[in-house]
Amino acid sequence: QVMLVESGGGLVQTGGSLKLSCTASGRSFSWYAMAWFRQAPGKEREFVAGRDWNGETIDYADSVKGRFDISRDDANSVSLQMNSLKPEDTAVYYCNVHLGDLLRDPAEYDYWGQGTQVTVSS
Repeated sequence: QVMLVESGGGLVQTGGSLKLSCTASGRSFSWYAMAWFRQAPGKEREFVAGRDWNGETIDYADSVKGRFDISRDDANSVSLQMNSLKPEDTAVYYCNVHLGDLLRDPAEYDYWGQGTQVTVSS
């Protein structure tokens, strides 16, 4: 049974920083891409950042490029450093895993955790 646990969310002012962490369990994810998604109220879930299993492919949504940094801590953990946060970054953030290639479409991912809430005040 694959489980994903996200943490690190919170309330921060515009321009602040947060670091999100995600731990996956249930198997070894050495060959899996790991990615972050977010979903704001009334909006669809969207891709934020991701990297494949060996770090050769690292991808960011245009809206977060230059502000967010994804890192893979080990085979089962991934972090997202978020800097220069904006109110439009407010959302529930989720991590996920995909065997093989890094994909942007959340419909391609099978496992979803509870997410962690990020709120950026103006």
